[in-house]
Amino acid sequence: MNLPLPLLKLIAANCHSKWKPFSRMLSSSLPSPALLLQIPTLFKTSVLQILPLRTKLNGYACKDAANITAADFFFQGLAKPGAPSIPTAASVQKIPGLNTLGVSMTRVDFAPGGLNPPHTHPRATEISFLLEGELDVGFITTSNVLISKTMKKGEVFVFPRGLVHFQKNNGDKPAAALGAFNSQLPGTQSIAATLFAATPEVPDNVLTKAFQIGTKEVDKIKSRFV
Repeated sequence: MNLPLPLLKLIAANCHSKWKPFSRMLSSSLPSPALLLQIPTLFKTSVLQILPLRTKLNGYACKDAANITAADFFFQGLAKPGAPSIPTAASVQKIPGLNTLGVSMTRVDFAPGGLNPPHTHPRATEISFLLEGELDVGFITTSNVLISKTMKKGEVFVFPRGLVHFQKNNGDKPAAALGAFNSQLPGTQSIAATLFAATPEVPDNVLTKAFQIGTKEVDKIKSRFV
């Protein structure tokens, strides 16, 4: 993990007592070679285990090592099916212990004909594992090429970071997929909702020109997101 020097100094200044040597090692303008060798080992643990609650990293509070519990690293929300086509996220927002660890998961359940509409994850690549059913999946490259596949139970498909992708159940049986991310909070930006349900609204003259449609069509699409 490559962390900027100011962040390392903040961490060392607020660390649990057993990490105080790092505070002294970071007091100079450049980290010592010894520190550079030890930092990867230090940060193989969750930030919850080394920082007190008054400190925040990535906008999330950290806890003293003496106060952490199994609940900080546990989430049962993926055990059962969720609402159709609505992702259930197991991110740092639900699992505090994920802060700084750079991983998270999600589950999406699909009714027959269900769709996880075109969207992106600006901060992560997603690897999707199909729990049951079949899904037609795909992403669009920056060269505007569609890369698609029909997934069957037990198969895996990768959606590269930041690229628009989708999942569609074209079968007559329910389907379910798990997604894993290399980010504690990958973010999700749905293309249609982003453009037609933004607040304040995207100007109609932008949407009409971008999609080559009239104002009435824009208003009709917007009304479906109310």
